[in-house]
Amino acid sequence: MTLLDGQTTLVTGAGGGIGRAIALRFAREGAAVALHCRTALEAAGEVADRIRESGGEAVVLQADLTDEDACHRLVREAADWSGGRLTALVNNAAVQPVQPLPGMTAAQWRAVVDTNLTSVFACTQAAAARLREHGGGTITHIASIEAARPAPGHAHYAAAKAAVVMHARAAALEYGPAGIRVNTVSPGLIDREGLAGAWPEGVHRWLAAAPTGRLGRPEDVAGACVFLASPLASWITGHDLVVDGGVSARPTW
Repeated sequence: MTLLDGQTTLVTGAGGGIGRAIALRFAREGAAVALHCRTALEAAGEVADRIRESGGEAVVLQADLTDEDACHRLVREAADWSGGRLTALVNNAAVQPVQPLPGMTAAQWRAVVDTNLTSVFACTQAAAARLREHGGGTITHIASIEAARPAPGHAHYAAAKAAVVMHARAAALEYGPAGIRVNTVSPGLIDREGLAGAWPEGVHRWLAAAPTGRLGRPEDVAGACVFLASPLASWITGHDLVVDGGVSARPTW
């Protein structure tokens, strides 16, 4: 038996590094996985092929999550694919542009908030209606340690992620009676191809600050998401699980 046998999970932003790792880990734990992407059809398709080659079930679904109707359609398609039964949602899709606050436009602000926050609201609302029909389930948002510790040029991103954490707590309160648990996972700096070359000073500062002495891996985030969706976390809701190698424990003075 694996942790998620019999579950069907929708993972948004499943074509990217963290989303890909989440989808693969959920499949490895026995879940059928609906992989969402906006434009990365080829990347999401490769993940789906890997899942199927390993004996799992996967489908790729496309949607622009800045469109509320598209969010509801996405959830409906994921549920229909699984025979009407959806048990888990992972809200992972996000953008992270760098824009100093003094020159930020309202359009730039809205582009990040609509993708990183409003989509979470819409997908959660749609998924909760489906989960309720079958006695409950789990919803996990990917937030960030920037929800509590902002970085320069990330005012829009940090504000949206802080709101994502509070949305999960509010949703946990209101959806709890329906058997729906809602939590967040807040990653620290997660490694990706080319990061050390593109931002060497940032990587150096992180490695010096992290008690564990390394960058995060997408698999670290995926493991936290699996835990929260599994029976091991059956009495955990409204919680923010920080996955940052201990950076948040470091003194700031």
